Amino acid sequence: MCGIIGYCGRRPAVPLVIEGLSRLEYRGYDSSGIAYLQARRLELVRAEGKLAMLENKLAERSSSLATIGIGHTRWATHGLPVERNAHPHRSQNDALAIVHNGIIENYQELKDVLSSEGYVFSSDTDTEVLANLISFELDSLLVERFGQGAEFSKKVEEYIEKSNQNSSIFIEIMEEAFSNALKKAHGAYAVVLLSPMIPQNIFAARLAAPLLLGIGVGEFFVASDVPAFLPYTKDVVFLEDKEIAILSDSSYEVKSLETGHVVKKEIHHIPWDIQGAAKDGHKHFMLKEIMEQPKVLRDCLAGRVQDGKIVLPELDGIAVPTRIRILACGTSYNAGLWSQHYLESLAQIPVTVEIASEFRYRKPLLSTGELILVISQSGETADTLGALRLCKERGHTVLGLCNVLGSSLAREADATLYTQAGPEISVASTKAMLSQMVLLLLLSSYWGQRKNLYDDNAVKTRETILQGLISLPAVLDDLLPALRKKANELARKYAFAHSFFYLGRGLAYALALEGALKLKELSYIHAEAYASGEMKHGPIALIEPDFPTFVVAFDDEHFPKVRSGILEVQSRQGKVIALVQENCHVECEDMWYLPETSLPEFLALPAMQLFSYEMADYLGKDVDQPRNLAKSVTVE
Repeated sequence: MCGIIGYCGRRPAVPLVIEGLSRLEYRGYDSSGIAYLQARRLELVRAEGKLAMLENKLAERSSSLATIGIGHTRWATHGLPVERNAHPHRSQNDALAIVHNGIIENYQELKDVLSSEGYVFSSDTDTEVLANLISFELDSLLVERFGQGAEFSKKVEEYIEKSNQNSSIFIEIMEEAFSNALKKAHGAYAVVLLSPMIPQNIFAARLAAPLLLGIGVGEFFVASDVPAFLPYTKDVVFLEDKEIAILSDSSYEVKSLETGHVVKKEIHHIPWDIQGAAKDGHKHFMLKEIMEQPKVLRDCLAGRVQDGKIVLPELDGIAVPTRIRILACGTSYNAGLWSQHYLESLAQIPVTVEIASEFRYRKPLLSTGELILVISQSGETADTLGALRLCKERGHTVLGLCNVLGSSLAREADATLYTQAGPEISVASTKAMLSQMVLLLLLSSYWGQRKNLYDDNAVKTRETILQGLISLPAVLDDLLPALRKKANELARKYAFAHSFFYLGRGLAYALALEGALKLKELSYIHAEAYASGEMKHGPIALIEPDFPTFVVAFDDEHFPKVRSGILEVQSRQGKVIALVQENCHVECEDMWYLPETSLPEFLALPAMQLFSYEMADYLGKDVDQPRNLAKSVTVE
C-alpha cells in the first residue's frame, strides 16, 4: 500500500528520500510528502497528485543541509486525497512529524480525548491523531521532567541547556512518549517519527504493517519495502510486530514495545539488484514483468528438479497432509484455485480453496491433520495474515508461499516456499502468479512422491508434467512476441467494449477469473468470469453484440462442452475470442491459437495478461499504477 522511507546519514537527505519514494510509486498513491530537519528546524512539504508535484514544491526550498528526513506516498483511507490529508503529519506544537501506514481503529475515541485537551485538527486522518497523541504523551513527560511542556518549538534550546547538552535524555523521553502513545493506539501501523528534539535520530515501529531497516555504513534507512533503499544497501533487518527501532547515522537499536528490552536482530542480505527494479527498456514495468516470465520459470525450477524427482527441502519436517486448505486473496486466490486440480489428482489430497478475507471472519471447521497453505506475493496481505494467525492459534501447521524474503508471512508460517520471481513492481500481478503456479505444481508432484504413488499412470503423469515444465521457458521465449502482437490486434478491435465475459472449464476456469481480474484492473472495463457451465444459469441474458466473450479452452475432455457454450453465445449475436490450443476447432470471430503442450495454462496466462496490458495501453490508462489500487493490501 502506501510507501515509507526514512534516512539518517551524511548524504543530502531530501533528494535521497525523493528517490526512495519514486522507487515505491508502484505501490499506488494519490499524494506525497516529506519532512526534514534543516538547522534544527522541522520543515514539511506535501503535495496532492504524483511525486512530480512534490518535487516542484521542493525546488522552491533550500534543503541542502538536511541529512535526516522521512517521506511518504499516501493511498487514501481516511479523508480525501488532498494536500491537507497527505503525510507527513506534524503535531500541533511542532514537536514532531510522522508518516504512517495502516489504520488506527480507535482514532475517533483518541481524537475526542485530545480535542478535550485543546488539540485542533487540520486533516481528516487517523495519522494526525496519532501525531498529536505522541505529542500529548511527550508534553506530559516534559512537564514531569522540566515543569513545562507546551509550545515545544519555543523551548527546545531551554531544555537542552537544562540537560547540560546531554541529548540522551531527550531520546529517552521521546522513546517513552512514542511507546506510551502506540500502546493506546489500536489497529495497524508502520510509523516513522522525526523531531527537532532528537535531531540525529529517527524512531520507527510496526504492528501488522510491513517495515524494515536498511543497514549501511555511516547511514541507516527505514522503509516499507526494499526497493526504497536498494541502490545504497542490500543488508536488511525486518522489524516484527510491537518492535521499536531507534536510528542515527552511526547506529541502530531495536527494542520490544512491551518490555523496553533490546532485541537482537539478524541482518538479511537481499539478492535483488537495482536493475531488477528497473524497466530495462520496456514502456511499463508490467510489460517487462510479463516478458521476463521465461526467466522466472527457470529461476523457480532451479535446484527443485533433480534426476526426475521434486526436491523441496523446506518441507522435510512437515508431514504429508490428509487435507489442505488454501487461503489467499486476489490473484493468489486464483492461483490456489487452479492448483486444486493438481493437488487432488497428483497427490490425491482433498483440497478446499477459500478467500482469506471471508475465512477469517467466520468460525471455520478445520480437520485434524489439515494443512493450511497461505499464498501472498508480498507476504504482507492483511487478510491472508489474519487467516494465517487464526489457524496458528488453533494449532494447525501453516505452509507459506510467497515472493518476499523475510516478509510477515514467511516469518510466521511453519515453513515457506519462495517463488523466486524477483521484485514485481507493477501493481497488477503477472509473473508472481506464474511462479506461484510453478511451485504449486511442483508441490502437487512432491506430495505424490512422498505418498509413494508409484503406479504406472501416476509416474507417467508426473514425468509428463516435469518434462513440460522444463521445456516451458524455451517455448515461452519464442512465443511471447507473437502473443503480444495478437494481443495488440485484439485490443484495438475490442476497445469499444464496456463489458466482457470470461469463460472457462476445469483448469481454464481459474485462468478465466484471472483474465477478467486483469482486464478490469488495468483498462477499467467491467469484466466477469464464470465457469462455462454456469452461463445458462442467468448470465447468458446479458449477451448482445456489444458484449464480447473471452473463452479459454484446452485440448481436454472439457472442450466439446466449451464448444457448445461458444455456439450458445454466438446464437445470441455475441462476439467471441477463443484462446485455444491448435488442435481445438471451433468457428468464432477471433481464434487465438496456442501451441500444443502438456501445460497450456502457462501459455494462456501470459496471453491474457498481454491482452489486458495492450487494451489498457491503447486506451491510455496508467498501466503500472491503476486508479484506486495498491500493490500490497496491508489494510482490511
